[in-house]
Amino acid sequence: MRVAMIGTGYVGLVSGACFADFGHEVTCIDKDAAKIEALKAGRMPIYEPGLEDLVETNVSQGRLSFTTDAASGIRDADIVFIAVGTPTRRGDGHADLTYVYAAAEEIAGLIRDYTIIVTKSTVPVGTGDEVEAIIKKTNPDADFDVASNPEFLREGAAIGDFKRPDRIIVGAHTERAVAALRELYRPLYLNETPMVVTDRRTAELIKYAANAFLAVKIGFINEISDLCDAVGANVQQVAHGIGLDKRIGSKFLHAGPGYGGSCFPKDTLALSKTAHQANSPVTIVDTVVEANRRRKETMVDRIVNAAGGSVAGKQIAVLGLTFKPNTDDMREAPSLIIVPALQQMGASIRAFDPEGMEEAQKLLTAVTYCDNAWACMEGAVMAVILTEWDQFRALDLERMAATLKDRVLVDLRNIYSPQEADDSGLSYHSIGRPSPGKAAD
Repeated sequence: MRVAMIGTGYVGLVSGACFADFGHEVTCIDKDAAKIEALKAGRMPIYEPGLEDLVETNVSQGRLSFTTDAASGIRDADIVFIAVGTPTRRGDGHADLTYVYAAAEEIAGLIRDYTIIVTKSTVPVGTGDEVEAIIKKTNPDADFDVASNPEFLREGAAIGDFKRPDRIIVGAHTERAVAALRELYRPLYLNETPMVVTDRRTAELIKYAANAFLAVKIGFINEISDLCDAVGANVQQVAHGIGLDKRIGSKFLHAGPGYGGSCFPKDTLALSKTAHQANSPVTIVDTVVEANRRRKETMVDRIVNAAGGSVAGKQIAVLGLTFKPNTDDMREAPSLIIVPALQQMGASIRAFDPEGMEEAQKLLTAVTYCDNAWACMEGAVMAVILTEWDQFRALDLERMAATLKDRVLVDLRNIYSPQEADDSGLSYHSIGRPSPGKAAD
């Protein structure tokens, strides 16, 4: 099939490359000429494991192309995806649909034969209805359908998620559109991937509800970790114990400094705004949004307490800056709250992140960026693990104790065992786990 992908951000680029790898003919379209030229030259605008090779393979085989010329990609397309950004709108917290509606208007003026316009962007309930209205108004004679096909890609594992998904959600109002989308995803039939076919509004809400539910799980285990600190219990064992219950499951039960990224923060907020607008508030989600905001701030207090009550004049090594490993995404990362707060208290920051430092330098100033973890810790009084990159999981703790002036390690991702760290001579601080010798009876 001939596919046009409007937007070459995270979702559009990964989706376009994967559709091309399925054997479809894909044109990725973006107004950013510099980005398109970079993609044509094989330079990726994001870090995602395996993406560069996937793009290179499909470009070389003629199935994937990039252009700023929307007309050339849309006019002959069977399916046009809208995969533009929907950031939080300044001032009120709603999703900003400016780019979605602009794309719809542009598409309307270019389609010729029957075309399916699909929203891949994460959008509030009813957006598909507005997209349909825009196209009808702009081009009353257009032969088209509008469908919703939300994405469920995890940064750092997006290609695997696209090719081996838990489910495909299709929201459409005609059998013609559903049949075309079934054909588009036919390569997944061998994997017996479930396809849930529903109406557009339900499909749109599924995306928000899924992300909100996962955010609630994270918020829940983070609060349980605080309770574990208070009573001397171990949050990892609590998470394991409840996660074995098949009704609960073990995923997203890892205590940490709070969720971030491109999805959970803006999607929970957008769902909350939509619910209040519909006079049906989602109070659980509202609470999680506020709890997650506070969570990042309380991590600063943990670090200060571990430093003896003050960080003024102290040099701190921060390991990991991105909101999660295997991505260079800094959006809503805990480091964006924690690092400036420590600086305001008089600390100087040394930092290392395997992939995120180029993005971090745009957002975090007066930081000494280092080439590796050991260079980062050189001269620091303490180290703080903010992101659980694999290369931080097997550091020589005895060497760390010898390198850090005060021998203090604050592990906000619970990578190491308290006993192992204690045996190495470190003053070790983690989340929701008792120190050696202080376990609960």
